[in-house]
Amino acid sequence: MANYDLLGNIAIVKFSKEAKKSEKLNKAKELLENKSIKTVLEKTDKVSGRLRTIKTKYLLGEKTKIAEYRENGCLFKLNVETCYFSPRLANERLEVAKMAKKGESVIVMFAGVAPFSIVLAKIAKPLKIISVELGRECCKYAEENVVANKVDNIVQVLQGDVKRIIPKLEKQKEKFDFVVMPRPNLKDSFLKQALEVSKKGTRIVYYGFSSEDKKEKMVENLLNEAKDFKRKIKIVKVLEAGDIAPYEHRYRIEIIVEN
Repeated sequence: MANYDLLGNIAIVKFSKEAKKSEKLNKAKELLENKSIKTVLEKTDKVSGRLRTIKTKYLLGEKTKIAEYRENGCLFKLNVETCYFSPRLANERLEVAKMAKKGESVIVMFAGVAPFSIVLAKIAKPLKIISVELGRECCKYAEENVVANKVDNIVQVLQGDVKRIIPKLEKQKEKFDFVVMPRPNLKDSFLKQALEVSKKGTRIVYYGFSSEDKKEKMVENLLNEAKDFKRKIKIVKVLEAGDIAPYEHRYRIEIIVEN
């Protein structure tokens, strides 16, 4: 049994441990019958580290790890090994873009190669978007993608840790109308950083990870954390936004800052 993700010209296949080389090559040949797929890679390790990178092995087709992928009317270029990208979040990015409003100021944390930022810029036409990403390689592609999608007048890419970037923005008295947090599955919520650049009425789209039975606890923790920072938030919606493992879900938590 093999599952795969399709990133434009590249198919990344995850095989079972029992799969033989002949099975892998047969699957690769089958995928290459789709003329849009030029390269087939095998995923050899799960997503790991702060930058959420993966390891792959070349199977068939053109020898490249540079994907060119289209979604929501936007084009994204990236190295599939050095830049985290989930094509399964395409509809999620569209839904979030529809929540933003024309003329607003937006910040996207953990922005990767800028898919949330660019889809937002294209669809919502905000005044500006600050796109913050730790990985240097991701930022290189993000800057290319911003230009390629003709939104460089709206999106500014900032490379660095949000814990270092946000205090600098706060010093400049930057406050945002809309905060998007497609955060990795880490212990730190980074809610403090989001609240530091939020004003009364700011909407935050937060992504959390938990099993169904711990969802309420996750929400309660966010409310308590905001109180610790002397801020009041209102949880407007909690929506399932995909599975990350058996019985483990990604949740989109929509928040309004009330003070």
